[in-house]
Amino acid sequence: MKKPSEERTDAGLPRETLLRVRDRDRDALAELFDYSFDRIYSLAARLLGDRTAAEDATQEVFLKVYRAADRLDPDRDPMAWLTVITYNVVRDIWRTRERKAHGRAVPIDGEVLSEDRLPGREADPETLTLDRERDLAVQAAISRLPEDMRIVVLLHDWHGRGHEEIGRLIGASHAAVRKRYSRALARLAEELKDWWNDESERA
Repeated sequence: MKKPSEERTDAGLPRETLLRVRDRDRDALAELFDYSFDRIYSLAARLLGDRTAAEDATQEVFLKVYRAADRLDPDRDPMAWLTVITYNVVRDIWRTRERKAHGRAVPIDGEVLSEDRLPGREADPETLTLDRERDLAVQAAISRLPEDMRIVVLLHDWHGRGHEEIGRLIGASHAAVRKRYSRALARLAEELKDWWNDESERA
């Protein structure tokens, strides 16, 4: 039987590590950083559509984590807490820069920000090209969603959060999240219908 300090959270980090994070232990903070960096950066990049801005946002997130480390609950998945901080940092960037939602989340340099690649997947060049075009089309359409819809889609479809949990993260009711998600899917379907039709004809 494991001692309480050796127990792991649902996220896979030892509870002892999270307790040390609360005390701002340098090594524990580094472990949390290494564990969560890719997901935090990916979320920020999809919301902001700019690698440099996403890097700056990620740094700001971990600065806030350091400042608020004593508020971390060592018995819960820290990613929920980190997601809230990331969303708030990105929202501040939107507000201070008065950036518009249109066209902001398209990855620069044609980079597809995807976590959904299957390891060992074999595909011919044409299939890979079509996959890349589809990913870019979907991400461009997501970038044109209003901010309140975009965050719901990203948290649900890219980060696997349920509607009820998303509501807690962003301060909205379960019903409101479901409504935003449904409206977002309808808008995405409308924006992408021509692309899907073209793809069907190619097939």
